[in-house]
Amino acid sequence: MDLEQLYNQAMAFHRGGRLAEAEQLYRQVTAGDPFAFAPRHMLGLLFAQQGRHEQALEELAAALKINPGVPQAQVHCGNVLLELQRPAEALPHFDRALAAQPYDAAALKSRGFALWRLRRYDEALAGYQKALAVNPDDAEVLNDIGNILRHMRRHREALEQYDRALAVAPGVPELLNNRGITLTEMQRFAEALACFDRALTARPGYAEALVNRGKALCESGRMEEGFAAFTAAARMTPAPSDARAHKVAHDAEQLAWLGGRIADTATLHFEGGERLKGPAINPANAAAIAAAWRGADPKLVVIDDLLTPEALAGLRRFCLGSTVWRKVYRDGYLGASPESGFACPLLAQIADEFAATFPDIFDAHPLRYLWAFKYDSSLKGTEIHADEAAVNVNFWITPDDANLDLDSGGLVVWDRAAPLDWDFARFNADAPAMRQFLAEQGARPVTVPYRANRAVIFDSDLFHETDTIRFRDGYENRRINVTLLYGRRETGGV
Repeated sequence: MDLEQLYNQAMAFHRGGRLAEAEQLYRQVTAGDPFAFAPRHMLGLLFAQQGRHEQALEELAAALKINPGVPQAQVHCGNVLLELQRPAEALPHFDRALAAQPYDAAALKSRGFALWRLRRYDEALAGYQKALAVNPDDAEVLNDIGNILRHMRRHREALEQYDRALAVAPGVPELLNNRGITLTEMQRFAEALACFDRALTARPGYAEALVNRGKALCESGRMEEGFAAFTAAARMTPAPSDARAHKVAHDAEQLAWLGGRIADTATLHFEGGERLKGPAINPANAAAIAAAWRGADPKLVVIDDLLTPEALAGLRRFCLGSTVWRKVYRDGYLGASPESGFACPLLAQIADEFAATFPDIFDAHPLRYLWAFKYDSSLKGTEIHADEAAVNVNFWITPDDANLDLDSGGLVVWDRAAPLDWDFARFNADAPAMRQFLAEQGARPVTVPYRANRAVIFDSDLFHETDTIRFRDGYENRRINVTLLYGRRETGGV
């Protein structure tokens, strides 16, 4: 069989979904003719289909060296770079494709997406409008425009785009979910819940819509229903696979601590976390903390003996025994979120009692979100950031005798807030920009040392990061902090 016949057979296998056989034949053709464009291009597409993005990029780049003038190949290479989270490198590929074919809808859409990921929102919107000019009924483009407008807090305009998309593609769950998120951000909770319900009717196993439904329920004051929705979403979401060393080490320690009660940490398992008959938050602090908050500038108070002994013991047991630690961070810590099962009845009780115990602080700020981090004994904690909320609650539950340095291990909070015109990516992930801003402002850090059952409550716009961690080895000595966010920064802060 000559090379052309091999290539045609490979294409037939590819179209028929016999990808392993297609790959083998594409490789034979490229070995026989290293300068053939088509088989390298198709091999790159095959790898992209399989999620083998690094290999896809290698083949597509090689194909483009042979023939850079094929617009489709430029678009495919750009899309692979987007999958690899490299939008700046992807953008020139879309530009080259559009230079040859200015009205290529696929290139216009991908270029808009790359600009969005680069936070060049106005340019992204303009690019998507060009794509709409080619195809006014492209529901995917209308959805993306809505997402960008929502990100820019232009909520009414975002709703218009989602409604246009739903007119073209009625009942699409993703569109209903995005519309519901927007309505939640507009605090139109009944309409938001109706959107999520429609999305879940269309796709009963749609965990993301169930999580967003839980957020809308919590923010509208229906805390227990919201937490139940989070837990239901966690039960239908498989645990992600991650082989990073600190995740593997944690899971081995947890299995040993559980003493054979479960076979592996991929199984969603809960220990403790039941609601208490008595209070979860110690009410003895209320009057002193209210006075301290009123006089604080910046808004920051420290509370010791936050939880009652029963609540502290119950939450420790839940965090030690529950397999909710599913998000892995490269700096050496693990995250637990409501959608991974960090939503037990005791946490709902604690979240509810904060507002009842400290009304001067929380006022009308509802719970928006919560999570926990569990750290390795001596690896780095969270990087500098601010959070998108009005009030931030951060408290610690690991026993004090685990901490090897009583002057550190807690939280560093700066006395300057993120500017309100900064978007989330800038004040939550752009560490160099944050540190430059703090230096220019002459900001001063406040260091709160670690203590078990200590809470730091502060204006969520204030920049903060984990202090140096030096804890003992051993599973029960891992540093655990819980964070709860209340209210919205754009509606007045604190």
